[in-house]
Amino acid sequence: MRKTYTKFLILAIASSLCLVIFYSQLKDVELTQRDLARNPLVTTATPRKPTTVVISTIKKKAKSVMLVKLPPLTISEDFRKDIPKNGAFWNRKLHSLLRHFDSADNETRKDPHIKFHCQPESFELLQTNIQDIQSYPPLYGDFLRGMECRNPPLLHDQPGKCASDQIFLLFAIKSIPKHFERRQAVRETWGREGLYKNGLQVRTVFLLGRSSVDDPTLDKMLSFEAQQFQDLLVWDFHDTFYNLTLKEHVFFKWMMDHCPQVSFVFKGDDDVFANTQAILNHLKSLEPEQASSLYTGQIISDATPLRDPKIKYYVPQSFYEGPYPAYAGGGGFLFSGNLLPSLYHVSFYIPFYPIDDVYNGMCFKAIGITPTKHDGFKTFDIREQDRENPCVHKDLLLVHQRNPQQTMRLWRNMHSSMLTC
Repeated sequence: MRKTYTKFLILAIASSLCLVIFYSQLKDVELTQRDLARNPLVTTATPRKPTTVVISTIKKKAKSVMLVKLPPLTISEDFRKDIPKNGAFWNRKLHSLLRHFDSADNETRKDPHIKFHCQPESFELLQTNIQDIQSYPPLYGDFLRGMECRNPPLLHDQPGKCASDQIFLLFAIKSIPKHFERRQAVRETWGREGLYKNGLQVRTVFLLGRSSVDDPTLDKMLSFEAQQFQDLLVWDFHDTFYNLTLKEHVFFKWMMDHCPQVSFVFKGDDDVFANTQAILNHLKSLEPEQASSLYTGQIISDATPLRDPKIKYYVPQSFYEGPYPAYAGGGGFLFSGNLLPSLYHVSFYIPFYPIDDVYNGMCFKAIGITPTKHDGFKTFDIREQDRENPCVHKDLLLVHQRNPQQTMRLWRNMHSSMLTC
């Protein structure tokens, strides 16, 4: 009896020790995740997920720094010449990175994340380099401090989105957490996934960050939506206008990991109306050389920074000085999927810029791609009297802007069997 009691006591003590060790390890994992998720662009504390989700997020974070095979990169001379060397902060930062690029070994094909680490800029450093920084809008401060932070955790992933190797077109739609109604209108109309005419596969993802500081937290609703529709990609940064460039970069990375074989990508806003079949017809009509180097939309040429601090696109002169490259309007544009590795790679050597469509134009020019104009893209909308006319939209690829009700009505009328154009 005494031996049995002793064995039982030893077993109980051992079990207790195992439980203590197990829970302490879980606590360590949670603390590790708290360190990993610390992001200088997030200005308020965010609630942590349950332990099981924390572990999953750590695995995703670990995956994001795995090596990715990249082609050797060449940065075009035209791009280097077009961005002048002067005293503006961004210009100096760019040419410093270009010198780093020229001195580095670019034949290794390693993921640049292993060379570039998140090092938030201190206010003292920024004040030393930008003498009038006190006059910048408040959101610029967050943007400037986080310009080196490019790898926020992915909170909601869709790793099986491109499980088929034959994805012809991926709709990648920029959205924000509170725009559920817009996303649902896209799902039910032009962003509907499936097999289109000629056997062309179409898939859709929505690109989001977290609710901004002044908005209610919608984390639980996003979790339900991501599970229900399997099309949300949500990263752990505040979804603000100045973080749209970060959203571009992390989308490139996600595509490299999960959709490297997609033929074409449509990037657009959640308030555009796209003519899916017209887009597919245009893409199928391209010659092989055009299809492999496509960057098309409504092209803005000869643009320069706007200096009025009251407007959304304000860029201080001490931040950037010089012209913009030609770029496709950010409301919606198309590009070739095979350009993704080069776009992702070059984005490490071009500092984040506060206007995402300008930044995209820089990245495409840096890899030697010239944008081509397509008259079917109307990112500045069409005549008011034509906006409800389905026949006018039959030959257009995109119009901007439409609310969900207009999108639903226009799509229904365009596909009505009674329509005669």
